[in-house]
Amino acid sequence: MKTSQILAAAALTLLAAVGAQAETYQGVNTAVSTKSRDDVNAEAARTASAPNQNVVRGSRGAETVAVSKDRSIVEAEAVRTAYAPDQNVSSGSRVNSKVISTMANPADALQAQQGSGAIAK
Repeated sequence: MKTSQILAAAALTLLAAVGAQAETYQGVNTAVSTKSRDDVNAEAARTASAPNQNVVRGSRGAETVAVSKDRSIVEAEAVRTAYAPDQNVSSGSRVNSKVISTMANPADALQAQQGSGAIAK
C-alpha cells in the first residue's frame, strides 16, 4: 500500500510540474494606426460637439421608412397569405412529403366576388 501512495504522489508531482509552466512575456504590443494624432484629435472634437450624441435612438420620435410598394398592394399580399390554405404546412411536416396546393385560396374567391358585384351572405 505504501508503493501505491508513492506512485500517486509522484504522479501528482509530475502533473503539477507540467501544469505550472507559465506563458512567456512578450512585452507591450505597439499600436498600429493609419491616422495621425492630429486627425484622431480632430475627429474626437467633432464627435464630442455633435448634436444629440447621447440620445437613444427611440427617443427622437418616429423614423422615416423608405417605401418600396404601394400600401394597397402590401395589404392584398398580406390578406392572400393569411387566407392561404397551406400556410402552416411545409415539406418537413411529414416524412418524404411534398406540398402541392390544390385548394383555392379564399382571398382569390373573395376578390372575384367583389369584382363581379356579387354580395356574399
